[in-house]
Amino acid sequence: MSHPHKRLALIAAFTVALASTSTASLVAQERRTVSDTKEETSKDIPIPKEETAVTQHQMTIGGQTIHYTATAGNLLLSKEDHDQSEKPYHSIFYVAYTQDGADAKTRPVTFLYNGGPGSATIWLEMGSVGPVRVLSQSPEPTNNPPFQVVPNEYTLLDKSDLVFIDAPGTGYSRPVGKGTIKDVAGVDEDLRAFTKFIIRYIDVYKRWNSPKFLFGESYGTTRSAGLSATLNEAGVQLNGIVLLSSILNYNARSAGLDNGYLTDFPSFAAIAWYHNKVPNKPANVLDFVEQARQFARGPYAQALYEGNGLSDADADKIAQQMSNFIGINPTFIKNSNLRISATRFRKELLRDQNKILGRYDARFEGPDAEAAGDNPGYDPSDTGISGAYIAAFHNYLGTELKFTSAETYNNSGPGLNQNWNWDHRAAGGGFGGGRPQRMPYVAGDLGDTIRKNPHLKVFAANGVYDLATPFTATEWELAHMGTESKMRGNVTWGYYPAGHMVYLNVDALKAFRADLTKFYDSAK
Repeated sequence: MSHPHKRLALIAAFTVALASTSTASLVAQERRTVSDTKEETSKDIPIPKEETAVTQHQMTIGGQTIHYTATAGNLLLSKEDHDQSEKPYHSIFYVAYTQDGADAKTRPVTFLYNGGPGSATIWLEMGSVGPVRVLSQSPEPTNNPPFQVVPNEYTLLDKSDLVFIDAPGTGYSRPVGKGTIKDVAGVDEDLRAFTKFIIRYIDVYKRWNSPKFLFGESYGTTRSAGLSATLNEAGVQLNGIVLLSSILNYNARSAGLDNGYLTDFPSFAAIAWYHNKVPNKPANVLDFVEQARQFARGPYAQALYEGNGLSDADADKIAQQMSNFIGINPTFIKNSNLRISATRFRKELLRDQNKILGRYDARFEGPDAEAAGDNPGYDPSDTGISGAYIAAFHNYLGTELKFTSAETYNNSGPGLNQNWNWDHRAAGGGFGGGRPQRMPYVAGDLGDTIRKNPHLKVFAANGVYDLATPFTATEWELAHMGTESKMRGNVTWGYYPAGHMVYLNVDALKAFRADLTKFYDSAK
């Protein structure tokens, strides 16, 4: 769930793209250290063949034996649609799991990807709803090798075929021919490449009439919302979209805006509850979260609205009320002008123990180099799982899927973040649609698609301890898509006692799988 983490660790969490608009705190890099690369300019990059490694497997799901085929391979993309004379410019790596004997005309197919931007998709493939999963010791750091990969009893393979896609420039996906990283390094550039890949996949494997789903984590939700529009325009009608740990508006944290402090607040309350930092702790975290929601929408919002006009007495009162919810000293809160960033919260909550919290999952904690300072020295929720996921994936790919390559598998796409173009041409009209955007607001794209396809269903899954993509921000954006009130039922919700990667908590993964089963049944 899904950071510098996963993506190179978890995916790569959101890139520091908003730095130009002072939004770096919410969208800081989403997983991975990115290495600099030089683009090929003097000669074409050799164009590989489209090749696959195909293996047969079986597993038991809910007492039923499922026989399935795993296909690891690549598909080539051309810049010009339907022009076979055009040389490919990118090769996209994927791993598909398809149930044997199923009717491809009616069998659902789901396209899954992580985010970043710039993250490969090993996190979803090895942790969420694929046929296998890595065992971790979350929320403790996972022990050293050997790591264990087990059959995933919570897979969705009994409900849908699954196609895990490495974003252009990540994993084994890379430029070919005259292609460069800049061809795919951008919001709309990435959407064009994914649209081409999905259409090519359903063309090659004869899946045009299959029910179709998208499943994205983190920046992958930004991608899914945009793809809902680009695929719809291309005649690919979707049945459903799973949004896991969403970021749908990169403008929400621009300088001078207070909305981010309001939408962070319930997440802070949940985390303070988890770490036993609230007085008279309620028994149920979601009940406490609801109290925090109401406070944020009411007294806290009013206090921020007053700005410098707020009296000292009222500021003292609000700071104390905030402290009761989020476990931070009221003097610190008041000295911060009632505005606590997620970064400061991660450092401050357990400062008395010289412990910092994870960004992607604040259940994780770890010692910092020193107790002083405003910024955590690292992200324990990243470092605590990255080694296990990366090593387990490479071992699984070679030994179980029989796929080998002389190329380097890039957990984080080299050069992608450095060259990322954040401009976005939104779909439709209203709510910012149809006009160029300097930073992507894609909830409007999704709303436009739902207006055009009122049968499209959306499931928004959220970890309540996630500080990278707080769940209240997702609630806000999906409530402002510009859809009619009768379409409220198009969006359903899941809240889990976990972080950005919901599946790290096995109990949460079990509940997530149960919710997804209902969702898939409703969206066919």
